[in-house]
Amino acid sequence: MKWIGRRQSDNVEDRRGMSSGGKTVIGGGILGIIILLINVFGGENAQMITPVLEQLNQGQKQPPTEQRDLTAKELEEQAFVKTILADNEDVWTKIFEENNLEYKKPNVVLFSGGVQTGCGNASSDSGPFYCPADQKVYMDLTFFEELKTRFGAQGGDFATAYVIAHEIGHHVQTLLGTSDKMRQMQQGKTKAEANKLSVALELQADFYAGVWTHYNQQMNNMLEEGDIDEALSAAHAVGDDAIQAKMQGHIVPESFTHGTSEQRKYWFMKGYKSGDIKQGNTFAELGF
Repeated sequence: MKWIGRRQSDNVEDRRGMSSGGKTVIGGGILGIIILLINVFGGENAQMITPVLEQLNQGQKQPPTEQRDLTAKELEEQAFVKTILADNEDVWTKIFEENNLEYKKPNVVLFSGGVQTGCGNASSDSGPFYCPADQKVYMDLTFFEELKTRFGAQGGDFATAYVIAHEIGHHVQTLLGTSDKMRQMQQGKTKAEANKLSVALELQADFYAGVWTHYNQQMNNMLEEGDIDEALSAAHAVGDDAIQAKMQGHIVPESFTHGTSEQRKYWFMKGYKSGDIKQGNTFAELGF
């Protein structure tokens, strides 16, 4: 994708030059493999495919023990993330203004190994995730190499952009009250129904990533040949069915919390083709 030379956001915190000791709480992000926010995202059944769970109140955060300069590669990655975040800021500010709303910009935190968040501590095993308590997106960029080598994604810069846009989609859901409403709807539901509501939330974040792509292409003409294929490949790789098949050799549909590969690709493309935020009612399409 064409990103060099465009505006960069000031709302990126790069903590990769820091290292810290102490325990970390292993959390769940876009992969849905390991849980960070069980109560927030309703991903109770992720324990079926991970051997490690720690409670949020375990472990004490230790102060940084050392700090180093970022490498040239890390500085380039930082510039890319700042550019993609700026694109998200511009697009969602425009969409919110079109709907007589005000967009509050989130921060993106880049880290290595482990990080303290408003939702508890997390390790890099969590994958990218959004914490509604502090309204920040947390990312260890080594995730994207694992996405290629372990889960068969195509890779590429637009795959990273898609994941960032998905997590910003969760921020949009927080601002619009969708996340709170979903958690209220989960109360009193069976585990399978609660998981289905979580799937609706995740698919809507994929839809919002598609809407962002639609607007950003119009505003910045940033897409290059193969970019959409990169996003679809990433969406396929993080489908619950693909992950469960890879991790445990069989799939359990009632345990899905993020949606199948086909669902994730479908909703991203629906957002991309329509560019209409009002067409993203994944809850209604899943029967709620």
